[in-house]
Amino acid sequence: MFFLNLLRRLIPKLLLGSIAFFAAALSFADSSSIVEHHDPIEIDATLSLAKVVDLTLEKHPDAAWLQALEEEAVAIVRRGDSWIAGAAQVGLRYQEATGGTLHYIDGTVQVPLWNPGQRDAEQRTAKLAESSALSQSEAVKLRVAGLVRGALWDMALANLSYEQVKAELAITDQLLAKVQRRVELGDLPRADLLLAQSESLQKRSVLTLAEAELMHARKRYTSITQITRIPGVYREKLVGLSEIQQNHPALAAINGQIERKQAELNAIKLVGSGQTNVAVGINSDRFTHDPRSNQTESFNIGVTVPFGGAAHLAPQVAAVNVELNKLIAQREQLFRDLEQAHHEAEHNLEVNRAELVIADELQQVAEEHLKITHSSFSVGEIDLMDLLKIQSRTQQAVLNAKQRAIMLQRDIALYNQAVGVTP
Repeated sequence: MFFLNLLRRLIPKLLLGSIAFFAAALSFADSSSIVEHHDPIEIDATLSLAKVVDLTLEKHPDAAWLQALEEEAVAIVRRGDSWIAGAAQVGLRYQEATGGTLHYIDGTVQVPLWNPGQRDAEQRTAKLAESSALSQSEAVKLRVAGLVRGALWDMALANLSYEQVKAELAITDQLLAKVQRRVELGDLPRADLLLAQSESLQKRSVLTLAEAELMHARKRYTSITQITRIPGVYREKLVGLSEIQQNHPALAAINGQIERKQAELNAIKLVGSGQTNVAVGINSDRFTHDPRSNQTESFNIGVTVPFGGAAHLAPQVAAVNVELNKLIAQREQLFRDLEQAHHEAEHNLEVNRAELVIADELQQVAEEHLKITHSSFSVGEIDLMDLLKIQSRTQQAVLNAKQRAIMLQRDIALYNQAVGVTP
């Protein structure tokens, strides 16, 4: 009931905060910079969050690795579809005897055969290699989405701080002009003018630093995405899940790797001592004039069956088994990490929802107090120092309220990221 009441009070505030945020975001493309270094960002209304993720994935360093996984899967499919278990061999033997009068020519073709069940095991490995490559691609896409989400909302917070300090500087400069005029008229001492000038210079310093942070945030975004455009809207709807699902892309990826490794282990075991080979050959001594020659051709067939190779296969089986158990251990740790991330994301949402309500109320109180303080300063009831203190607290309250609105939207995106939702 408490959170329902919070949400009823929160929704109007969220709408107002979101409108203010996206209006401020429009200043990305034409904001004037204090220092020469400037990283431009252009808002593209036709660009969506999902499209940004796709564009980032195309240029991501893992793209080459994902392509290699697909090519590997194709190669394994080709091997499993082959009717023979390995490369066939052709042998040719020539024999000459008794001073060159007797000649023998032997030709042989040797073909390795699949062991029982081995080809089926290879084909299963091929299918799992294809599905594993796909699931790993989805996991990388989710990871890239997390980077994009983080970069966008970091940039939104940095832009908010920059715009807020600019607004505060404008207010401070207006106050400085009033103080200067009143000092000239003799209503205020010169010390107040110096105080107002000091406050203005401090705000300019803060603005310089805020601009630097904004440029850093922009650079992080362009470094991750390799583009200088951002979506006009990238807010997300909350996908509430009570627990981590087994179809989470990260879990699906490692489960695919485990299944593939299990199939590989089974296929290796079915190799046994090696491949059975069938050899088909022809013998001929027609090319001789020796009276002892039968002047005939003969056909022969032979089968070679390996045995006793378990000791030689064991190291390979053991090596794959080590990789399999390592993946199983990684899956267990991954599940724990995902559960912790889900809990933290859920908790952050609850905290920021409550904090946003408090911040909005505090902003209203602070603004009302500042309005009264300005009136008192105009008639000389309070001094400039008190006005600046109250003005500073009010500005901080305004900034906190705006930050909480953006942080709530960011936490929704991070929650979706934690439960495995790809834009």
